[in-house]
Amino acid sequence: MLAILTALVPIILIEAYSAKRLLGVTLGKAIVPVSASNFTSMFVVFPALWALWLAVQMLVGGGAAHSLGTWWKKLYAVTVQAPWLVHSGRDLFWMVPAAALVMLVPAFFLSVWSERLVLQWFWKNEDQGRLKKFSFMAHVPSYAMLAFFWFVFGTYSLTQN
Repeated sequence: MLAILTALVPIILIEAYSAKRLLGVTLGKAIVPVSASNFTSMFVVFPALWALWLAVQMLVGGGAAHSLGTWWKKLYAVTVQAPWLVHSGRDLFWMVPAAALVMLVPAFFLSVWSERLVLQWFWKNEDQGRLKKFSFMAHVPSYAMLAFFWFVFGTYSLTQN
């Protein structure tokens, strides 16, 4: 949890700077709305995504460990079972970063959407088209940073095992 909260600081700063650049608001006027939108996605939207994905995982039979003998089974494990990896610790060194990268894809689109809803509440007078563009563009560097982290972590994990 501490790692996630630590990641929020640069994400909020990146998105606040993007608001300054793309919307012309000052950093001071961007920090509170951007922080509120990120805390909303972190503590409401992401847990809902995780719970929904886990429910689907259980519905499609992803609650049991399967052999990881083929690439297809490995792909199944880190996509369908991304919210709750059910394999032995021997494979988790590469599965955790791979599953995190997989989960970043829907998390990106959900955070763009949900954070825009929060920002609309703060910035009622902002043009909706500009706000929609900002919400998407502000998340590109944030999620690129997160993807880079998981890629580096995964690469490091592969070299250590």
